[in-house]
Order: sequence, then structure tokens, then C-alpha cells
Amino acid sequence: MSAITAFITRHYPALGIAVFRRYWFASLASVGGTQLATLGQGWLIWELTESELYLGYLGAAAALPNVAITLFGGVFADRFNRRLIILVASGATAVLLATLTVLDYLGAVTVVHILMIAALTSVITGFEWPARVSFYPELVTRNAFTSAVALNSFVWQVTRMAIPAVGGLVIAFVDTYAVFAIGSIGFAIMFLVVARIETKQVQLSTERSPLGQLLEGVTFVWREPLFLGLLVITFAGMFFVMSYVQLMPSFAILLGTDETGFGFLLSAGGVGSVSGTLIVGALGPLSRDGRVVLVTAALSALLVFAFAVAASAGFFWLAIALTFAAAVIASVFMIGSMTTMQLRVPDELRGRVMGIHTIGYSLIPAGGLFLGAIAESASTTMAMAIGASCYILAIIGFGVLNRQVRSMAARSEPLVA
Repeated sequence: MSAITAFITRHYPALGIAVFRRYWFASLASVGGTQLATLGQGWLIWELTESELYLGYLGAAAALPNVAITLFGGVFADRFNRRLIILVASGATAVLLATLTVLDYLGAVTVVHILMIAALTSVITGFEWPARVSFYPELVTRNAFTSAVALNSFVWQVTRMAIPAVGGLVIAFVDTYAVFAIGSIGFAIMFLVVARIETKQVQLSTERSPLGQLLEGVTFVWREPLFLGLLVITFAGMFFVMSYVQLMPSFAILLGTDETGFGFLLSAGGVGSVSGTLIVGALGPLSRDGRVVLVTAALSALLVFAFAVAASAGFFWLAIALTFAAAVIASVFMIGSMTTMQLRVPDELRGRVMGIHTIGYSLIPAGGLFLGAIAESASTTMAMAIGASCYILAIIGFGVLNRQVRSMAARSEPLVA
């Protein structure tokens, strides 16, 4: 066992630091709770409405408040105690999911309840995510920072791989209230662990007004072609293509499957993301090459469109294979581009700039409204054809025609703020 421990800590030194290790396992619990809540809300909305458009409304409720708040959340992360932000956010989310559990168990839940709780959770995460992204320097030494970032990515990928399949089985054999209950427990665990963490003191940025700090972060992104290009491509991919996961209940029906098949469709994407991470590790610095980043971005769009065609034709296993492949390729782009930004962002702007990056994840459910509206009036295949086309245009405009992105290499020195 000692040899295994030595191997793990050698490749992931952050896990050798006790306080980070506790925080990381708690993150597994809370992120798993997030995945379960998303799964349960999507399936419950479908049961109540059988409408792709309402799945889109759910996506908008889960995303738009977060997009509006996250910019200010980055300012909060640079001005206030990040541990306290995470603590309050975890406790509040646990309470919201517990409320949804009770309403669902009593049979009193309505579409309005689901949308309201999704929106309130979105507001909370708008403050929490930038704090999480910039919290690691308070837990680890600088030489372990890169491994801490990689481990955070692993948390999202492994829960995305395992949780949907397990959650689908829980819904099938119990009901949706059970996944909400487990999700609430996950955030309660996060709250209890963070409450016992003691972190080193860090210098908070309070010299400028909050609005001044916000403008400073936005201005930096706007004037740096590398960051602007990578962020626009990331946002476009999340909104126009990766948001297809919001329509997964509809795809499951097209494929003639049930809750279990729905969970496996989502899990196939999770397995693909983990596989993509392993590929990035094998590629090393090549994963941050501009040509690799742009090609994988475009290829992921084509694979998602192919998935929609396979689902419309009723080919379940082909659809599984294509959503797996799309996740592999998308993961190579996401990790390569995010690693470049993490390495090159000035430390004093990290909370704000990486907070802007987290908006991309909120655009996945927001894009569900865009795709859901098209699918409702036309078809899911047409929705994905339009989405993929918009994404490829963004890749060309902000990547292929952007010299800083196109010629991007594996540089690691931060830019000057």
C-alpha cells in the first residue's frame, strides 16, 4: 500500500497534503450531488411536461442567473474569504435540495418549484465557483498547484462518468426524490469538511472598488487575443454544442429507452471525458498546441451532430459510441485550453479571469433553451445541425483567424496584467 501511496503522491503531490485531501474528497461528494440534482431535475421536468422546450426552460433557469452573477463572484473571490464563501454556498445548496426532496416525496412538486430551486442554486454557484477555482493556493504549496487543478477536473469527470448511471438506477427503483436527498447529503458533507479547514492567510485585493476590479478583469480578457479567442470558442462550444446533454431525456425517448438508458447515455459522456484526460496526459505539451486545440474543437461538434442523427434513427449503441467519442475529443480541447489559461493568467487576476471561464459551464444549460426551442418546432437533428454550424463558425472566426490562438504553443509564463 505504501508503494501505491508513494506513486499517487509523486504524480499528484496535492493529495499528499492532508487539508487538500480532505477538501478533495468533500468536493467529490458535493459535485456528485450536483450531478444527481441535474439528472433528477431533468427527468422530473420531462415526466411532468414531456416537452423539450421545458427542458430548455430548466436549462435557462440553471444557467442565466449564474452567468449574471459569476462576474461579480470573481470579484468576491478576490476580495473576501474564499473558505467562507464556499461554506455558506454549500450549506445553502444542501437546504435547497432537501426542500426539493420533501416536495417530491410528498407528491407536491411542480414545474415552478423545480425551476425556482434550479435558479436559486444557480445564483449560489455564481458566487461559489470562482471561489473554488481560486481556493487551491490556500490549500497547497506552489509545486502542487498544477496537480490540484488536474484533480479538480478529475472530480467533475469521474462523477459525470459514474453518477448518471447510478442515478438512473436510483430513479428507476426508487424515485427522483431519492437522488435529491443524496445530493443534499453530498453538500452537507462539503459544508462540514470546509467548516473544519484552516487555511493560510492570503492577501485579498481591496485597493479598487468592486466595479473597478470587475472592469479590470474584463478589460484584461478583452485586450488579450489569446484569452479572448479561447474563451469565445469555449463559450460557443458549451452553448451551441455541449448543451445537447440538456435534451438527453428526449434523445433517450427517440432511442426507445427508459431511465436506465438515460443514465447510461450521460455516463458514456463521462467515460469519454475521463478517457480524454488520459489522452491529454499522453500528449503532454502537444495538447496545448493551437492546431490540436482547434481541430479537436471542430471534431467534437461533428461527432455530436452524428450522435443526434444516430439517436433519431434509433441506433442506441451507435449513439452511445458517438457521445463517448464526442466527450473524448471535447475533453482534449477543454483541458488544453484551460491549462493554457491557468498557466498564463496573472496571479492577481486569477479569481476574476477564471471566474469568467466558469461562465462557460453555465452556458451548457442555457444553450439547452436555444436547442430545445429549435427541437420543439423542427427536430433534434436540425437543432444539432444549427448548433454545430454556429460553433464551427466561432472556431474559424476566433481561432483559425486569430494568430495568437492558431500559433499557440506550450508556453507557461504568465502575461503581464
